[in-house]
Amino acid sequence: MSSQIAVAEKPKRGETSFLEDPRTRRALNIAIKTIVGVIVLTYAVFPVLWTISAAFNPTSSLRGQQLIPANPTLENFRTILEDEPFFTWLWNSIKLATIASLAGGAITTLSAYAFSRYRFWGRGTMLGGILLIQVFPNLLAMVALYALLLTIGQYFPEFGLNSHGGLILIYAGGALGFNVWLMKGFFDSIPRDLDESAYVDGASQTVVFFRIILPLVRPMIAVVMVLSFFGVFGDWFLPNLMLTDESLYPLMLGLQTFIGTNYAQNWGPFAAGAVLGAIPQLIVYFTLQDWIVGGLTAGSVKG
Repeated sequence: MSSQIAVAEKPKRGETSFLEDPRTRRALNIAIKTIVGVIVLTYAVFPVLWTISAAFNPTSSLRGQQLIPANPTLENFRTILEDEPFFTWLWNSIKLATIASLAGGAITTLSAYAFSRYRFWGRGTMLGGILLIQVFPNLLAMVALYALLLTIGQYFPEFGLNSHGGLILIYAGGALGFNVWLMKGFFDSIPRDLDESAYVDGASQTVVFFRIILPLVRPMIAVVMVLSFFGVFGDWFLPNLMLTDESLYPLMLGLQTFIGTNYAQNWGPFAAGAVLGAIPQLIVYFTLQDWIVGGLTAGSVKG
């Protein structure tokens, strides 16, 4: 009994297999990217859509909620606006985020410019220390920050515990390390010939910084300030640790206090408050959108 061994026929010279065809590989590449993009987009957008849906859901409960409410209502918005000091919480968040982002942006810009343009004793050690600090989680500093504000509050109550001033001090310096490195890389990409030409023409260091260098880094400053604004606006942990007066609560802490432990009954108003709280952030983003995109693009190319 004879047996036959099947041998795969090799493609002829000049022919390519299905997977080696450039058009097929290009189509597979596009398909894979599309699938990954859809998964990432769904992961990012679905919680937002679910929160918006809960804000208009008449049941105010997580049970039986549908993505598209059968009978949408504004009752949840009415509850959070009438029964709670919502606008006080919102104003506190806007105030904290605005002042902290402005102060942090100014300190970051000046520090990064100094590290980029000047050579002084301890410069490398300080840069290394700033980078090393970023390795440790912020949670490790909470006890020290609490003790620091407690001590400061004994002499300056406006910047101690249970004050917005104390929170602003922490927020302004909280992300200083990362932001300084980010801005320094951007400053390093600006040719020093601009500085030297201005000095030759008789310009002072102040004129060089404010008239020549600063306009070039405005997009990156906008990125740093917007990221700081969003981070402060959405923070819950630090206010919960440092504040005891409910009239000083920012929005996130106020909403958490409102919902308490009764999630089943207060989820609708909580979602409504979250939707309303996103409006200031959207306004800031769309107002500075061109600068943000320009800063991120320049940072990815030059930094």
